[in-house]
Amino acid sequence: MRIRATMRLFLPLFFSLLSLTSISASPLKINGSTTVNLPVAEAAEILRAEQKLDIQVDTQGGSAGGISMLGDGLVQMGMSSKPVSPEDRLKYPQCDFHPVHIGEDAVALIVSRDVWENGIRALSKSQIKDIYEGRVKNWKDLGGTKPQRIAFFNKEPGRGTWEVFVHWLYGSPKAAPQVSFPEVGGNEETRSKVASTPGALSQLSASWADGKSVFALALLGEDGTPISPETQNIASHRYPLSRPLFVLTNGEPSGEAKTMIDFLLSDRGQALVQKHGYLPLKALHP
Repeated sequence: MRIRATMRLFLPLFFSLLSLTSISASPLKINGSTTVNLPVAEAAEILRAEQKLDIQVDTQGGSAGGISMLGDGLVQMGMSSKPVSPEDRLKYPQCDFHPVHIGEDAVALIVSRDVWENGIRALSKSQIKDIYEGRVKNWKDLGGTKPQRIAFFNKEPGRGTWEVFVHWLYGSPKAAPQVSFPEVGGNEETRSKVASTPGALSQLSASWADGKSVFALALLGEDGTPISPETQNIASHRYPLSRPLFVLTNGEPSGEAKTMIDFLLSDRGQALVQKHGYLPLKALHP
């Protein structure tokens, strides 16, 4: 009888400890933007090595995927290169989206080497709109030194890069017309497609424009002055396609998510942001 009584006392404690062990063993799942992924994935490597954290980082669906998977409770953190919209919050009322700003980037219009060598170095908003709406299909019509077909690759709608682009071009993603251009997803795919396609143009994170295989165009201001996606222009928001980079949690971050965010905001984490070509927070608020 005494053994049974002891077991009755021990078993609840045993299963309670087992439950806590399984909870602590659950990985920190992070998903979203391929742009934000670069510093986050490297931070995850460091935290795995130094603090033995179990962290899984994926980029399924880009920014929209990060927001939706966090909203559905499938991950503990999202990565986004666009702000969470009111529509996102209405779609996922059970999720208290908590964005944390970790750095700044810019969307560039990038072209293949042959376009760059054809003399195309800058475009105006009206010229870009003519390309996007199919009214202009040859680089010669935009100042190219020779005729060359424009091969436009459009970022998948819902990607942070695409939304920043069409928000600048049309005022709202909802106002952007439907187009039938080939679509590209992540940054690596976009850069590869543009680099390997004659006459190519697409939207891409400015930090991925290497100046070797793909080149970032300047945007012409209203007075005709070219504004390039350089550090000072991004930090001052003079370049019109500047954008914040976020990591997202459901409510105030806690546990391993807080450990990740604290690291990203630390000097070491901000050095990773800068290492991958983005502006750290101190560059925005010197």
